[in-house]
Parts: sequence; C-alpha cells; structure tokens
Amino acid sequence: MIQDIQLTSGPTAATGGGCACCTPADGAATSTRSDALSSDGARSSYGVAGMTCGHCVAAVRGELSALDGVTDVAVDLVAGGTSTVTVTTTTPLEEAAVADAVGEAGYALAPLPR
Repeated sequence: MIQDIQLTSGPTAATGGGCACCTPADGAATSTRSDALSSDGARSSYGVAGMTCGHCVAAVRGELSALDGVTDVAVDLVAGGTSTVTVTTTTPLEEAAVADAVGEAGYALAPLPR
C-alpha cells in the first residue's frame, strides 16, 4: 500500500533536532487522541513527537500496521515537531497498545497539534 507523506517545515537533524532513528526520544509524554467512525472502520489520530524523515514515518507505520485490526496508517509529518498519525482499524484500539507500538519504533505519543 502506497501512502502519501506530508512534510511540514520545522527543525531537522541537520540543525540539531535529530530523530528517534538517530537519537531516541526520552521521557514520557501524555497523549491527546481524536476519534471518529467512518464507513471503513474506526479512525483515531495521535500526536507523535520526534519524527523528521521518511525513515521515521516508515518505522512508526510498520509498528502500528502490525497491530490487530489496523487497516491503514496515515502520517502528516512535521519534521522535528509533533506529527499527526491517523490509524484506521476494524475496531477501536487501546491507547496503551498504540503507545507501545510507537515506543517500539523509538518515538513517543504527544499532545495533538492544534
């Protein structure tokens, strides 16, 4: 499945921001979650801190896609900031499962950007 990645300007690894594939995220962050039901399943959006590149996106997408019931993962990448990750599932996921999957990729949930 081919996914579009939207890149929004922000600090990059070249300016010292780093990314979790180069510099793992530290500390626990709280998460704000946005949920919606659609014709193709439950859709939830999460903030994810620290992603800066396509490799970062692929790592998060791979971990989330492995969760039971996930049918799609879309990422609005904000390099060096808080990206929005939208997960479509056949049934709602527990936020702890999402946090664990994002953590396995080397990132942390964060409040959704406004």
